[in-house]
Amino acid sequence: MKKVLPILAIALFTMSTIAQTARVQVIHNSADAAAAEVDVYINSDLALDDFAFRTATPFLDLPAGVEINIGIAPGNSTSVGDVLLTVPVTLTENEKYIVVADGIVSPTGYSPAPPLSLQVFPMAREMASNPNNVDVLVHHGSTDAPTVDVFETGIGAGTIVNDISYTEFQGYLELPTADYVIEIRNASGTVGVAAYQAPLATLGLDGAALTVLASGFLDQSQNSNGPAFGLYVASPLGGELLELPSAPLGVSEFDSSAFAIYPNPATEKLNISANGIDLSQYKVAVTDMLGRKVLEAEIDIDNTINVNNLSEGIYNLTILDNNKIITNKKFIKN
Repeated sequence: MKKVLPILAIALFTMSTIAQTARVQVIHNSADAAAAEVDVYINSDLALDDFAFRTATPFLDLPAGVEINIGIAPGNSTSVGDVLLTVPVTLTENEKYIVVADGIVSPTGYSPAPPLSLQVFPMAREMASNPNNVDVLVHHGSTDAPTVDVFETGIGAGTIVNDISYTEFQGYLELPTADYVIEIRNASGTVGVAAYQAPLATLGLDGAALTVLASGFLDQSQNSNGPAFGLYVASPLGGELLELPSAPLGVSEFDSSAFAIYPNPATEKLNISANGIDLSQYKVAVTDMLGRKVLEAEIDIDNTINVNNLSEGIYNLTILDNNKIITNKKFIKN
């Protein structure tokens, strides 16, 4: 049996014995199956038992002004001696922090495989600075996703996050409470990766402060068929992270469903069907699941592109009108 000292008890003990405290929220975002549940130690005491992937604690009071050790151990740990990672931190009195666990524990089965690590963001918020806004902290925690930009396409706000890379935070976005459409694009802003709805007004989130995390794997086949990439939201109240629903990727003056690609999987050539639309004005870009552009070409007169030189794998085909994304389709190269 584990000797469990709940983190609330630590907080109460701390408040009664140490005058200085700080507010801390911990978010589990390691998508490695070996870390599906972890134990969290504060110094030598078990603070969180079987803390599950894509869950968050509420904000809690922890000692400030003295060094404490935050340790991450397997879910079946028996003592602090089982920890996989220990991070010493000295918190500032009355400051607020968000701590996110990212990375990979397993020695094999994941590519890339950055090691398990804790990302610490100071100046966290438990409510929006303006009650008419929603304050959103953005964190890139997807190990195999490239550096990306984030565009808002629902109300036309444009670029809201520029060049965010794995483990990085983007400081709080102070957004008027509205319903948004968020599109993830590569660092050049020209190739879409995924899009999501962010219905802040519909959900009545006026005055809230949230953390939005990129979580999971773009290429599950290279990552032990682990959880798929998505955007997840942590509330200051803690609990399971909320998945943002997907949205159509790219904007177009006509229905993107007019496009189809075949055969899929493809071996040598990929055919593009457009239901009578003249494709001569468009070009295509093909990216791998890490967002690297591997092919850019005009569409042939017979509405095909040559994919014979591509390695086997999963790719994203983007049809572009100049630099405007018309639609995206995934295909498999055999």
